Amino acid sequence: MIDYKKIAEGIKGSFDSFEVFFLKEKTKKYESRDLDTYSIELREEEGVALRVIKDNKMAFSYSYEKGDKALESLLDNARQLLPFLDEDKDYAFPEPTHDYPILDLYDSKGLILSESKKKDMVISLEDIMKNYDKRISVVRGCELQEIEIETGIINSKGISVEAKKTLYIISGMCVAKDTDEVSWYDWQWSHFLNEMDIKGFGEGVAKKAVSFLGSTQIDTGIYKGILKPRAACDILGILSGSFLAESLFKDKTRLKDRIGKRCFSNYINITESGMVGIDASAFDAEGTPGQEKRIVRDGVFETFLYDTYYGKKYGRASTGNSIRTGLKDPPRCGIRGIYIEKSDKGVVDDTMEEVVIIEELIGTHTANPITGEFSLGAIGYLRKKGEYRPFKEVIFSGDIFELLNNVLGVGSDLRFYGNCGSPSLLIEGIKISGR
Repeated sequence: MIDYKKIAEGIKGSFDSFEVFFLKEKTKKYESRDLDTYSIELREEEGVALRVIKDNKMAFSYSYEKGDKALESLLDNARQLLPFLDEDKDYAFPEPTHDYPILDLYDSKGLILSESKKKDMVISLEDIMKNYDKRISVVRGCELQEIEIETGIINSKGISVEAKKTLYIISGMCVAKDTDEVSWYDWQWSHFLNEMDIKGFGEGVAKKAVSFLGSTQIDTGIYKGILKPRAACDILGILSGSFLAESLFKDKTRLKDRIGKRCFSNYINITESGMVGIDASAFDAEGTPGQEKRIVRDGVFETFLYDTYYGKKYGRASTGNSIRTGLKDPPRCGIRGIYIEKSDKGVVDDTMEEVVIIEELIGTHTANPITGEFSLGAIGYLRKKGEYRPFKEVIFSGDIFELLNNVLGVGSDLRFYGNCGSPSLLIEGIKISGR
């Protein structure tokens, strides 16, 4: 294991200030095919990254070396970069604090569970999907990923923190075949292996695939509709960048000058927290404590999200919103865990004559996160007089800000996909282009 604390000691006094980041990540992936273990993949990464500030310039370097070689590599790379970098008086590292949340994210029991039992879990998942219905023709992508992550941060201001966590991810795809052929893929995660409901997940994926048999287009029109959690999370993911102080600084958000004003339906409450979602941790990528922030209250936009750099630019404290995408990239302002708060009610009402239920969106990468405009493929059901008819090959288009201003109700079925979470949303004015 890399002794990053020793590396930090070796860097002291070389620059005006510095930060050392340590990452050790071990991933094991089990895959089943034809009711047997198809593959087991193991990947390990361990390295250390350095950020330094000297004369208002910040340099970044990283290394996978150990011992003195790591220290030499980090120092040489940083020193070579500094002469070519721009000055910025707002470069800084956070000050130490003791207000760190206590989070239980490490599953030691799951890690020591035998490999044979983990193989059996994946084979069982495939078996459940295959035997759910005779119309299930193919099952693929049945996987269990086990990820163990260790991180540590030391900076010259006095921060010294470290943490360990685990992630378990199951996934699978079913193909159903009758007069036509359809497929459905889904995934689920938890920090603890025993929280994985293999049977419920497998049956859910297979049931969804079968339910889309006989899908057709629906008529072009404007509908009252429901975005299920998976689709709602996609919409929230597109919107989420609008809450970042970096987007404000670069004039890439429609929320500029909108703090304290109603920007969404009064049913919408949005919280950002470093303590929920797949990226949960007691501290962010700079060592700032994880915090829970209500950024939208009853439709009113309340605050942007800051890391140390953009916080200094705006005279604000960091909200713990520094993220890293890996060892090779420096930290940046980003979303850690964001969700639309649930209610204690459902959103389907038997009195509704006709409602579109959107389960999945296709092509979310094409949406414009700055303007909020989108035009996406959609899959779901048309519920008419209590009957559900599956549909496909339609286009769902609009403006995310307008869409979330038209929310009529929020469900109780909050679910996280990655670092975004949402319950079902009942919305009026859903624009569908179909037949």
